[in-house]
Amino acid sequence: MTIMGESSMQRTRLVLSGLAITALLAMSACDSAESPAPVPSNTGPTTAAPTISANPAPDAATAKACDDIKKDIADNADKVGKAEKIGPPAGHIAVSAQWVAGSAAVIAHSIGANEQVSAAADKVQQEMAALSEAYNKSADAKPSKKKLEAAIKELTTACSAT
Repeated sequence: MTIMGESSMQRTRLVLSGLAITALLAMSACDSAESPAPVPSNTGPTTAAPTISANPAPDAATAKACDDIKKDIADNADKVGKAEKIGPPAGHIAVSAQWVAGSAAVIAHSIGANEQVSAAADKVQQEMAALSEAYNKSADAKPSKKKLEAAIKELTTACSAT
């Protein structure tokens, strides 16, 4: 049995990462079938002053991003669990690829969210990518998920503020 060299593994990871990101971007483009809001016609002057609310309405794009990202995280956890059951050495490649796919899904679904949610989603994505790297380094890797859990908590807090 031949063990892949580090260069081959990096190339494989790069290809898998690129495919995952391309697929997620293509799928996210399919979800944007929203039609633009109709532009009201200006038939004359109005005397009513605009109303300003003390509590602005929740940002629909941010709320949708939060819901989608939470689903991505749960879905990714299930898929990582299944990939971990494969076991080393082949399983670590599947786990690594799943962490990359999960991180790409998080970033794809954070597009259009407010600044706080986008920043928190970026931290989640970075921690998922770091876990992917850790699994790529060793077939017996068991990296800690504490930083990812902290990033998810931060994302949950940012989402609850919307």
